[in-house]
Amino acid sequence: MDYRFSTNVANLKSSAVRDILKLTQGKDMISFAGGLPAEELFPVQAVREAADRVFTAGTGALQYGLTEGYLPLREQLCGRMAAKGMAATPDEMILTTGSQQAIDLLIGVLTEPGDIVLVEKPTYLASLQVFALHGLQVVAADSDEEGIIPEAAEALIKQYGPKLLYAVPTFSNPTGKVWSEERRKRMVALCKQYGLLVIEDDPYGDIKFKSEENYPSMFSIAGPAENNPVIYTSTFSKTVAPALRTGWAIGDSRVIRMMAKAKQAADLHSSTMDQQILSQLLRSFDLDAHIALISREYGDRMLEMHSLLEQSGLSDLTWVKPKGGMFLWVDLPEGMDAEALLRCAVGKGVAFVPGISFYAGEPKRNTARLNFTHNKGARTVQGVERLVEAIGEFTVRS
Repeated sequence: MDYRFSTNVANLKSSAVRDILKLTQGKDMISFAGGLPAEELFPVQAVREAADRVFTAGTGALQYGLTEGYLPLREQLCGRMAAKGMAATPDEMILTTGSQQAIDLLIGVLTEPGDIVLVEKPTYLASLQVFALHGLQVVAADSDEEGIIPEAAEALIKQYGPKLLYAVPTFSNPTGKVWSEERRKRMVALCKQYGLLVIEDDPYGDIKFKSEENYPSMFSIAGPAENNPVIYTSTFSKTVAPALRTGWAIGDSRVIRMMAKAKQAADLHSSTMDQQILSQLLRSFDLDAHIALISREYGDRMLEMHSLLEQSGLSDLTWVKPKGGMFLWVDLPEGMDAEALLRCAVGKGVAFVPGISFYAGEPKRNTARLNFTHNKGARTVQGVERLVEAIGEFTVRS
């Protein structure tokens, strides 16, 4: 049988992270590749008790639900968003199957094949897959320690006329950077000036290592949901558990209605059962205290990896020391190919994601993303030792 796949799917590159995860199956393989939370920190008992309450109340959680999502959970989330300066009503929110679906729905309702999207260089690799699947062109603006450079972005806006900006301004994937407040304000003003819509993707924003530091969302800077050029997305995957597959988007009600229409065609609605469990969880569980706990633990794990790399003796390694999130971005020795290094590293029992996967255009081949949240202690020590050994051996081979 000759299966004739669509051009967009046939040309779609497989996710580097998903492919690498296949290589990491095995007790002796230490993975710094996937953005995996620490399973031992999952609130298992609280989720179990929340699920028990859902099913004690009846069988409604097993029935079809609203496309926009379980209303009590949307109301609860609106309260949590308001505490962060983001004013939205339940009609200005939709629940999705993770924030990845929110991005896909937004691209589906806001763009046409051939449209151009502006991103930061580098950017989240799964968003690049979504853009490719929808037939979009991507242009990438340079960034510095404060985030995307407005002058570089404006030059690309004038040259290419992109339809929207995709941004991960808080503890970005892959670099772990956080945009300064001034940089956020300038980019919001720039997007308003040129009529660009903004998808602000914020899966990691709650995981900050210094609780006193606050980073206003681009959405809150731009104003209330009505007529706001920013659509904000987030998820419970990093703060509760990925398997519950519940994310959300807030924005102008006209955008949310169009997302709901597209979602009806895609999957009718996301899991009502998961949404009701999360709603029960928020009623009886101190999620903010849990987020503070995992933030402290992840901060310690980041410092552990940071210190091990500092002590490695590899003076030509450089990296961004993140203030939150899950990733550490490494510049390898000049001229080193991270994809080739990965093959050597996997042979030694450690994996990471080569940076090439996160670039829309010409990549920096000597870059790598390391996850520090899934391992700790002896496994992190051993993993870094294996990585350093691979770098040293690969350098000699080269």
